[in-house]
Amino acid sequence: EVQLVESGGGLVQAGGSLRLSCAGSGFTFEDHIIGWFRQAPGKAREGVSYINNLDDGSTSYGNSVKGRFTISSDNAKNTVYLQMNNLKPDDTGVYYCAATAARVGDAIYVPQLRSDEFEFWGQETQLPVSS
Repeated sequence: EVQLVESGGGLVQAGGSLRLSCAGSGFTFEDHIIGWFRQAPGKAREGVSYINNLDDGSTSYGNSVKGRFTISSDNAKNTVYLQMNNLKPDDTGVYYCAATAARVGDAIYVPQLRSDEFEFWGQETQLPVSS
């Protein structure tokens, strides 16, 4: 059974930092793309970042977090981290990690950070950022 478990959320002040973790099990971690998504109250789910463990750890970031967030992967621990710096109130939301296969046939999959591109989802972790 595929499982993704997020942790590390919690109240933080604007300008502060926090690191989210996503621990995966039940699938071959190295063959998957792990992504982070978030959803603010009343807004659509937004792609934050992903890392492709099969493609030398290639990464992608949403425009709103570029330069502030860093995604990384520890394949030995089957865990992906999202380091978030200089947090803003607009970063407030529910954060999810998700996974999808990194290979489609013989090709490396390159997602566009859309939620419909990811097959497996974790529960959620809350991130309220106070101003």
